[in-house]
Amino acid sequence: MLLSGKVAVVFGAGGAVGGAVARHFAEEGATVFLSGRTSTSVQDVQREIVAKGGTAHVARVDASNESEVENHLAEVAGRAGAPDVVLNAIGIQPVQGVPLLELSLADFVAPITAWVSSQFLTSRIAGRHMVQRGSGAILTLSASPATLAVAGTGGFGVACASVEALSRTLAAELGPAGVRVACLRPHRIGETIDAPDLPMPEAEFRAFLEGVTLLKRLPSLNDVARTAAFLASDGAAAISGSVVNLTCGMSVD
Repeated sequence: MLLSGKVAVVFGAGGAVGGAVARHFAEEGATVFLSGRTSTSVQDVQREIVAKGGTAHVARVDASNESEVENHLAEVAGRAGAPDVVLNAIGIQPVQGVPLLELSLADFVAPITAWVSSQFLTSRIAGRHMVQRGSGAILTLSASPATLAVAGTGGFGVACASVEALSRTLAAELGPAGVRVACLRPHRIGETIDAPDLPMPEAEFRAFLEGVTLLKRLPSLNDVARTAAFLASDGAAAISGSVVNLTCGMSVD
């Protein structure tokens, strides 16, 4: 197993991406510490992991609250040692579809403030524990608008680009201490398409998204989870400062 004996911390573990990655971390042998702002969905993920023979612990943590993140990671370190891998997969609800000239400052700044600040907090605090031990992997999460010129993404694309820049800077600063940083950048994940927020009928929207990829399909939660597990493993020991493109060729680096 890729992560046998490793300690993994997943923020936003009750969401689609966080839950999928947490389950796969456990399947690969990691002891997983799950957290979210509400406990119900996180406990569902824990039950699934335990039912399959894995080990998972649950805590209520707001990943945008510095003291809560500090206390949680200190508790994890005291209980199991410094984490080997940390992923922040919290969800945000950015305003999109509104031209920038019509977008309010508050709606533009919201995803930047919420997402980038949270990624910074969890990475910084986890990084301190990892640096003391001399090893670890920090995984951040971006999305395809980080590098694309797409109208209507509001502050979301700016937030994605900022997370990728944050990841590179962290990698440069933490690398000498043996800590790796990598960012996962998927395109719209197939299982997360939700009819109420679509600009056109779901089938038409899905076909449009698939059509602009080179593989003519959308990335799946399993694609993201397996890649995250690899990046967290010793097999990725030479990877740091990278943004891993999981867009199925929608954007080409």
